[in-house]
Amino acid sequence: MEWIIGLCLGLGLAACSGFRVFVPLLVTSLGVKLGWVQLTPGFEWMGTWTALLVLASATVVEIGAYYIPWLDNALDTLATPLALAAGTVLSTSFIDIDIPLLKWGLGLIAGGGTAALIQTGTSLLRLGSTTTTGGLGNPVIATGENLASFGLSFLALLLPLFAAVLVVGLLIFVGRLLVSRRRRTTVAR
Repeated sequence: MEWIIGLCLGLGLAACSGFRVFVPLLVTSLGVKLGWVQLTPGFEWMGTWTALLVLASATVVEIGAYYIPWLDNALDTLATPLALAAGTVLSTSFIDIDIPLLKWGLGLIAGGGTAALIQTGTSLLRLGSTTTTGGLGNPVIATGENLASFGLSFLALLLPLFAAVLVVGLLIFVGRLLVSRRRRTTVAR
């Protein structure tokens, strides 16, 4: 039963990596420091002061960069593979399974896949905003993503099962959005 809570916690934090790569890593580091969560063996580095300071600095830079309209779209190119990696690490760090292949495979598929799907959805949203508003709407989207990343990260730490249900709903929503967008572009051709 405990591995289900760990999977839900990892899934919730991985989804947040799709909004901002470093925010859920920072929140996890803070959660470990405050004694709210425990990581599986091999991931203790996330609870060090060095990791906390580095992740806090990276978070500040990432959040600031998303408020620059031309830079935010460029960052999305880097953020997609980074979100996949962060989502994999976050989910794997909470999955307490002794079989490494299963643990990392589940982390990659559940965590990395979730983060990549959310990141793809936010990238398309920002691209649409850039196209329709000339980039003037992007700071509003960036603020929403920041709030979603921080809010859902803390929610995942405090109520992992509830956060996992929200993430599944979000994945269904983003998945449907991507499928309907693909259908429209196929029909338009």
